[in-house]
Amino acid sequence: MAPPDDRRGAGPEGLNRAVEPADDRRGAGPEGLKRAVGPLPWRRTGSRTALRDRWIHLRAETWETPQGVTLDPWWMLDWADWVHVVALTADDRLVLVRQFRPGAQAVTLELPGGMMEAGETDPVAAAAREFTEETGWRAADWRPVIGLPPEPAHCSNRIHFVLALGCESAGAQALDAGEDIAVQVLPVAQVLAGLGQGIMQNAMHVGGLLLGLAAAGRVALGDRPAGSAPEIAAD
Repeated sequence: MAPPDDRRGAGPEGLNRAVEPADDRRGAGPEGLKRAVGPLPWRRTGSRTALRDRWIHLRAETWETPQGVTLDPWWMLDWADWVHVVALTADDRLVLVRQFRPGAQAVTLELPGGMMEAGETDPVAAAAREFTEETGWRAADWRPVIGLPPEPAHCSNRIHFVLALGCESAGAQALDAGEDIAVQVLPVAQVLAGLGQGIMQNAMHVGGLLLGLAAAGRVALGDRPAGSAPEIAAD
C-alpha cells in the first residue's frame, strides 16, 4: 500500500517532507556512500606551462574526475599572495584608493594593497608596506583577519585581509612606475550604504571589507554583535 500523501494542507514544510529523499546509505554499497558524503576529489594527471613571467605562471593541467571524465586543458594561474588592508581612522573613516582597472575599464574604489614581494612571508608586514607605499598613511595597530583563495577553481594563491586601526597620514605616496593612485577617505557608514549600489567594484574587496569591519566590531556577521571586540585569529 502506498503511504498517504501528507502534502495536502501541510504547507511548505509538509511539501519539503514529502519530497525529501530517504537515507540511501544503508546497504547501498559504494555508490550510495558516495552520494551521501558528497563530491570526491579529482586526480591531476598532467601539467604543462603555457606562460611564465615575473607576475604569473599560467599552466594547462589535465584532471580526471571520479566518474572518469578527463578535463583538458584546465587552466591554472599561479600568482604571488595578495594583501589588502581594511584601514580605519580614529574618527571612523576608511582609507581607500582609486585607480584605473583595465578589466573593468573604469576607475574603481578599492582597499589599498597589492602583491607580496619575493622573500616576504608575513602578510601583516607586507600589508603595512603596501599601505604606506600606496597611501602615505600609517597605522598604530595591525591585525590579521583572514587569508582565503581568491578564485579556488583556477588560482593557487591566497588573498590576505588585514585590519589597520588608528590610521593617520604620514607623508607622500611611494608609487611604482605605472601606478596612478588617488587616496580617498570616506566615512564607514557611507561606504556600507553604497555597497549595494556598487561603490566598490571588486567583489573580493567587498567581502574582505565586511570581514575586516566585523573584526573591528563595526558590523555584525552571524552571531557576532556589532560593537563587540572579538578575538582575531591569525591566518
